[in-house]
Amino acid sequence: MTSSPKIAAATHAVTGAAIKAASSKANNKAEKSAKKPPVSATVTAHTVAEPVLPETLPGALAMAELNEHVSQTFRCGTIAIVGRPNVGKSTLLNHLVGQKVTITSKKAQTTRHRITGIFTDTDAQFLFLDTPGFQKTHENALNRVLNRTVTQAVADADVIVFAIEAGKFLPADELVLNALNTSDAVANLVPIILVVNKIDRVEDKGKLLSFLNDITSRLTFAAVVPTSVKNKVTLEELKRAIKSRLPIAPAVFAVDEITDKSERFMAAEFIREKVFRQVGEELPYSISVLIEKFEQEGNLRRIFATIVVDKSSQKAIIIGTKGERLKRIGTDARKDMEVTFAAKVYLELFVRVKKGWADNEAMLRQYGYE
Repeated sequence: MTSSPKIAAATHAVTGAAIKAASSKANNKAEKSAKKPPVSATVTAHTVAEPVLPETLPGALAMAELNEHVSQTFRCGTIAIVGRPNVGKSTLLNHLVGQKVTITSKKAQTTRHRITGIFTDTDAQFLFLDTPGFQKTHENALNRVLNRTVTQAVADADVIVFAIEAGKFLPADELVLNALNTSDAVANLVPIILVVNKIDRVEDKGKLLSFLNDITSRLTFAAVVPTSVKNKVTLEELKRAIKSRLPIAPAVFAVDEITDKSERFMAAEFIREKVFRQVGEELPYSISVLIEKFEQEGNLRRIFATIVVDKSSQKAIIIGTKGERLKRIGTDARKDMEVTFAAKVYLELFVRVKKGWADNEAMLRQYGYE
């Protein structure tokens, strides 16, 4: 398919604004960093900054009250964020929600599950679906499950966000684009928004425009938004582009909810994130975390978790010399949990070898992969 003149014109207009914003951001980076407090790296499914609501309404409305208040113009829908592994989908979701609801690392396919990040404002509720990176590199049961997760998210979406990196369109990106082109989403006219991340890294803006024209000639996009997630350039513009394409519908979640996942699930994700950050370069991606026991006693959470690996040598790497690496993993994960759950956390970690677990359908179901 070819992009319409309208899309091409919008591409140039939006790109110019984004490039200008990115340049301005870079020039003022030093000054702003001295004034701006550090961004919180925590997530909570219970306590979040309240969205901006009309002054006549309380800041923490129940879902029923919100739906009673909103007019027939309120919008609510699902937005599937798709792209190749390690293109920045989870980071984009976290910035769009305003808090960390999905883990990130440099490891490809850090995201294993379909995670919903929720953002609500006065006239819309966004249900962002973070998805694993779609790829064909690892032909095992785990990867087949992850690819099914992506396909199902696309099938369920009201809007699709296709994330790529500015100036870099790899075979893995082509694989995702081809999957979208042949999906029911195109046949059903589901809006697809192209998000081109990391525009601040492209010095030759003429090449960036040429790059965008090439990509938009391969698929008809409802909108094209060049951005820099790291510098938060044009993220509000992206929200507006998404909002206008969401269906008219009542809110699904209460306004103070930011994810559909439980504390138990988030605890496992925090541990897995810390494993990847500590030993990501040394181990393959076939690592999982199983919560053996999750107990709540007032303001205390007692959590017993097992890190599952494929080989004994991997177990030794995670434990480290005299257990120091495992201790760091536990300490870092516990700190995130305590902020997230607004509670004290007692955490015990174990490492277990389960040879071939990533290619065993029964074990995958046991570990929560559907």
